[in-house]
Amino acid sequence: MRSLLVITNADAGTADEERLAEALAVLREEASVEVAKTSNPGELDGVLHRAGGRTVVVAGGDGSMHAVVTALYKRHELAESTLALLPMGTGNDFARSNDIPLEIEDAARLVLTGEARKVDLIVDETGSVVVNNVHVGTGAQASRKGAKWKTRLGAIGVGKVNLGKLGYPIGAALSAFNPPNWRLRVEIDGEVVQDVDRPVLMVAIGNGGNVGGGTELNPEADTEDGRLDVMISRAVKPLAKLGYVAKLRKAEHEERDDVVSMRGRTVKVSGGEFYLSADGEIEGPERSRSWRLEPAAYSMILP
Repeated sequence: MRSLLVITNADAGTADEERLAEALAVLREEASVEVAKTSNPGELDGVLHRAGGRTVVVAGGDGSMHAVVTALYKRHELAESTLALLPMGTGNDFARSNDIPLEIEDAARLVLTGEARKVDLIVDETGSVVVNNVHVGTGAQASRKGAKWKTRLGAIGVGKVNLGKLGYPIGAALSAFNPPNWRLRVEIDGEVVQDVDRPVLMVAIGNGGNVGGGTELNPEADTEDGRLDVMISRAVKPLAKLGYVAKLRKAEHEERDDVVSMRGRTVKVSGGEFYLSADGEIEGPERSRSWRLEPAAYSMILP
């Protein structure tokens, strides 16, 4: 019988507890399951210390996935680890990017029947990891604004059936009315592809493609292809910004003449002060940050 260690948020609400119970009922039909509730990095580290060779099942959203991968990476145990995900967040962008079912019982069945495959990871020069996506400029501004709307709208509905996923599009629309002032240099694999003489609206670096609850910022990004997908938007004029946002909502923004898409293994962004959103966490202000891809960094149970 397979052995699973399910890690969940100790502060989860009643609705999440009910969804987790549904998932556990499925898992326990065919596996031995231990559930560990954690509320801080120290508790998480203690739980992972006793994981042994068990599959680590993350019951939570993108933040929970990021926290577990970060902890394993710092413990130098990520490469030997196998993870699975029960998507219980508002956005669930990592799940969307990897075709993991959002229905909790279906996700639980995938844990039992899916294939363990190697997936890539983004690591910056400070040693911090990015599981899904990092973006700079109006995308981070949208995340800052969208986080407030995500919280407000997440209260409208029950469980995953709520309006929280509209937070990022609303944040993006609100941000489009603020004039951008980002003069950035972007280097991909050591080659300058964007310089400070031309302002940008945003730069997105995708291991996974989705952000903000399903917005396909890097539509072609694939966590298994050994490449980072980089999108640079130069839609800085007022009407261009509105057009960009409209296209972004339909994942058609890369069709625009003022949007450039490339791929590489390393990316550096530098120039004027900027904030960044890494797996939904806002950091900054920064003047320079670089990222590299670590291909096949760990195993993930996928369809």
